Amino acid sequence: MIDGVMVKQLKVLPDERGRLMEILREDDEIYMRFGQVYLTTGYPGVVKAWHYHKGQFDHFCVVKGMMKVALYDSRDTSPTKGEVNEFFLGEHRPIVLRIPPLVYHGFKTIGGEEAFLINVCTQTYKYDAPDEFRVPPHDNDIPYDWARKDG
Repeated sequence: MIDGVMVKQLKVLPDERGRLMEILREDDEIYMRFGQVYLTTGYPGVVKAWHYHKGQFDHFCVVKGMMKVALYDSRDTSPTKGEVNEFFLGEHRPIVLRIPPLVYHGFKTIGGEEAFLINVCTQTYKYDAPDEFRVPPHDNDIPYDWARKDG
């Protein structure tokens, strides 16, 4: 796994009223600090990639649908430089995925419905100076193919 990436398996607690799932707590090993929480969605088959942050950690949790999240470690000083990780997040795999700064990341909604991703990030988004740097999803030097892998 890419250095600094962490996964927290979530527990879903169902009863006759519905279900409850804690996503991130301040006493979790994976938790760092609070910046803001936002929701982003993806339509089926759409790739939203690639970007990275210089100082911000992200904590991704897909709460509806399913997404394939890919990471690429471009950090020169990292012991996992050049490594690619792929994770499946969502209703069938409830996890929180921590993504460190300078690790490229993106996602693709898999399945036939819009997917909902909640991100708890460690910094507040600054509209006048965003900590967000992008490269195109398909035309780049990242050794990853977003195409579906049939087996």
